[in-house]
Amino acid sequence: MSTAARTPLTPLSPHILDNPAWASLSGPHAAFAEQPGSRSGRSGHPLRPGRPGRSVHAARYAPDVAPFAALADPSDPRSWAALHELVGPGEVVSLTGLPTPPEGWETVDAIEAVQLVDTALRAEPAPGAVRLGPDDVPEILALIELTKPGPFLHRTVELGTYLGIRHQGRLVAMAGERLRPPGWTEISAVCTHPDHRGGGLATRLVRAVAAGIRDRGDVPFLHAAARNTTAIRLYESMGFTLRRRPFFLALRTPCDPGYTAAKFSSYARH
Repeated sequence: MSTAARTPLTPLSPHILDNPAWASLSGPHAAFAEQPGSRSGRSGHPLRPGRPGRSVHAARYAPDVAPFAALADPSDPRSWAALHELVGPGEVVSLTGLPTPPEGWETVDAIEAVQLVDTALRAEPAPGAVRLGPDDVPEILALIELTKPGPFLHRTVELGTYLGIRHQGRLVAMAGERLRPPGWTEISAVCTHPDHRGGGLATRLVRAVAAGIRDRGDVPFLHAAARNTTAIRLYESMGFTLRRRPFFLALRTPCDPGYTAAKFSSYARH
């Protein structure tokens, strides 16, 4: 394991859940992060910083872990310039919570979402649930492709605890942990095979994942697409409360390879 000191990342959001990907990458998930001038290590290995002592304004998850990138401060031109340096010109990157990208960045897709936090959830273990790991990834990806709860990549399972329920040896339901801002953990990848819906499997798994989150002193939260009113009603009935309505954005970076903070400031003045 490398012992090189990494460049410190400091969340600048008014509330940590306003910028959860940044808070995760700058905290518990730092080992999965890439930043300008660095390369990502495997799980548990720190990054190799580009220039020791400089501030970091943008980061992203390793491409095989999660699709999300994050800005330290979306109002700071240096953050956008750093993200451009990290991702490269003309590339698509996923961000959260930013309703209006700056000029020069193309919006490829925008999904309105809801962010809900645990206020009265009954968390408890789920009898019959099993811990999922790297050996289960092919089955996980097949279930994700069928049910489409959101992005899940080959190493997403390394981000936290994922639980599943099997029927006759086949994985039919799952849920797990994704973003981890300090003091909080996101419940994600909640899905059930269509042949096994209506039996409360997703509810059991959400409660079980939440129990593990609480056991280490964190508070569960989650995101859902705003149009998925059925899931939102279920989560609210379980004890989650709406906190905010962020966006999940897919943005294409400016094609100009010389994009800089100074150019961003120039765009913003127009």
